[in-house]
Amino acid sequence: MTTYLIVGSGLFGSVFADQMAKNGHRVTVLEKRNHIAGNIYTEEVNGIQVHKYGAHIFHTSNKKIWDYINQFATFNRFTNTPMAFSKGRLYNLPFNMHTFHSLWGVKTPEEAKAKIAEQTKDYEERNPNNLEEQALSLVGKDIYEALIKEYTEKQWGKPCTELPAFIIKRLPIRFTFDNNYFNDLYQGIPIGGYTQIVEKMLAHPNIEIELMTDFLGNKKEWLEKFDRVVYTGMIDEFYDYCFGELEYRSLDFVHEQLPYGNYQGNAVVNYIDKDIPYTRIIEHKHFESGNQPQTIITKEYPKEWQKGEEPFYPVNDQKNQKIYDKYMSLAKNEPQVVFGGRLGMYRYFDMHQVIEEALNLSSKMLSST
Repeated sequence: MTTYLIVGSGLFGSVFADQMAKNGHRVTVLEKRNHIAGNIYTEEVNGIQVHKYGAHIFHTSNKKIWDYINQFATFNRFTNTPMAFSKGRLYNLPFNMHTFHSLWGVKTPEEAKAKIAEQTKDYEERNPNNLEEQALSLVGKDIYEALIKEYTEKQWGKPCTELPAFIIKRLPIRFTFDNNYFNDLYQGIPIGGYTQIVEKMLAHPNIEIELMTDFLGNKKEWLEKFDRVVYTGMIDEFYDYCFGELEYRSLDFVHEQLPYGNYQGNAVVNYIDKDIPYTRIIEHKHFESGNQPQTIITKEYPKEWQKGEEPFYPVNDQKNQKIYDKYMSLAKNEPQVVFGGRLGMYRYFDMHQVIEEALNLSSKMLSST
């Protein structure tokens, strides 16, 4: 039997804990917050499941992942059909025939393709040097200026000309009247929220949970107590920023309870214009088709990450990748510790990708014991 310390009770750490505990190992989960489930934490407020750290919509085409997550909750048939508000008008996302009709009045796919081809022809032979050039080469000036430029600059805090092209290597373009944001075969929201999923993953007699516990405050002592450590926090913080800070973007969430039943008619509305400080509004009841007489919305305000705040999006440019590689060179010499999740691996993951990474790691460790 191996003893495992898992730092962080988000999805990666909880999936890993579930797998190791079921296979007879002793697991302790440390969580610095006062609740489990990390950023997928949901809280019931007046009968509405509130996504406290932003909208989380589960989607995957991997049946193994879908079957795994469905052990812990029943999922509804929610389909993500976000809207975008720009210059006083609403547009459908992803870019599809509804969007093209709203922009140009076109009614057929051939008309839309011709319009995009006309606007991208000057960029076809170029090698895009930044996000702006990449977007113009993919969708042209009208879509870029109406639906990409200002939103992206708000989200990342930099001009698009200073952002790497790979951020939008691909843009979903559909020449159908299909508003489903994801192409994945399986999609939904757990009825009753996400917190229950992590509760069930960690409800094993081999798992002990300690909330409000700072691993880094007593790192040496914790490392001495356990055979293996899975660390899902920031890798640069683990090494006391010895190679410098990795760059992240953060978010502020402002939750509002409103005394009427329907605020915006949709779960997600993006706000493109730069003079609107938030990037989107989430209306939580639409995730589960709630008919409560009141509603709860959340506005998301992007900002530069500072120490002590929650990092959400790694800035995966070349400068930061070089810093991360230096930290990984240290990690290779520390076999007791494995780094996982979006902060430990300095990579943005969707939920299905987090689960797959955690399952792969647990399988690898189980096969080696």
